[in-house]
Amino acid sequence: MRAVVQLVSQASVTVEQETTGAIAAGLVVLLGISQDDTEKDAQYLVEKIANLRIFPDQEQLMNRSILDVAGEMLIISQFTLYGDCRKGRRPSYSKAARPEQAKALYDFFIQKTSQLGIKTATGRFQAMMKIALINDGPITIMLDSKKSF
Repeated sequence: MRAVVQLVSQASVTVEQETTGAIAAGLVVLLGISQDDTEKDAQYLVEKIANLRIFPDQEQLMNRSILDVAGEMLIISQFTLYGDCRKGRRPSYSKAARPEQAKALYDFFIQKTSQLGIKTATGRFQAMMKIALINDGPITIMLDSKKSF
């Protein structure tokens, strides 16, 4: 499972001109799910992201987590994080999970994040979405449950 995590001052996602999710200060998480992923991968990333110390403290050092600052999280399913561009010019998505598996793990990730007390918002699974955000810092972190980077 892969995640691109962005620290934001605000963000929203729109599907067919309807805002399906919006947050104030917090994190936007683009979540990619592979065919090999399980709930263990999702739980690992939930805990890792929730405890990432990337929010500034009083001295502007990155020492606080989303839990420490009571931030919000916008979680967007993003199968293209498993796009393989090593051959040719068109990405291959053969390692991305099938929609049924991906949806179940995406929902599990959202549930576990909410259970930590983090206010969550989402896009719509398998929809074309427009994401608006104000990246704060900018701070962008890439994570992989298999620790491949």
